[in-house]
Amino acid sequence: QMQASPLAMYSKVALVGAMVGCASAFSPAALPSLARGSVARGPQMQAKSASVPFLNKPAKLDGSLVGDVGFDPLGISTLGDMKFLREAEIKHGRVAMLATTGAIVQDLYKFPGVSKVIGDAKMIGAHDKFISEAHAGNQQAFAMHQIIFWVGFLELVTMPALFETLNGGSRAPGDFMFDPLGMGKKDIKSMSLKEIKNGRLAMIGISGIVHHYFITGKGPIELITGQ
Repeated sequence: QMQASPLAMYSKVALVGAMVGCASAFSPAALPSLARGSVARGPQMQAKSASVPFLNKPAKLDGSLVGDVGFDPLGISTLGDMKFLREAEIKHGRVAMLATTGAIVQDLYKFPGVSKVIGDAKMIGAHDKFISEAHAGNQQAFAMHQIIFWVGFLELVTMPALFETLNGGSRAPGDFMFDPLGMGKKDIKSMSLKEIKNGRLAMIGISGIVHHYFITGKGPIELITGQ
């Protein structure tokens, strides 16, 4: 009788070992344990934005700010401190509301003396006409320089209030204690929401008014009436 070679014996042992290993994979001991300290974890679903349901809810927009509906498709909320971003939104909204009002009024009413300085110019054209007339020596046209100066001055004197907010002070973003009509005494949260909504609408509105002026050379009322 011929004896099996060592190579054949090693092959049989390896084959048996492999079969045992495969079988042990299906034994109860190999199944995952749910004993104490072991937690089954599945995929975590991220909350969706309330305003844009197919986008994830921005992490910083947790609903604590007035007017927060989770709308931030460009990721602006990730660029800095939310208090600073809210301050900027309120300030731009207020400026846009003033600008939109001014753009509409200049189509409806001419202030005395303005036509003598800039003629029928309006919008961006009025700014350019004021500057060119001032450079030509027209003293009345320096009104635009005065506006620019006082706007810059107000920006500087309000900087300490912004620093107070950013350094953890009690001041709310956009609060300058300026409320001569007592609007905030009615319902501060409701009025704040109205300001945010109207400011956002005004920013979109003045952007459209300016671009229409670039294309047609007409103000908003002129564009609507066709005159």
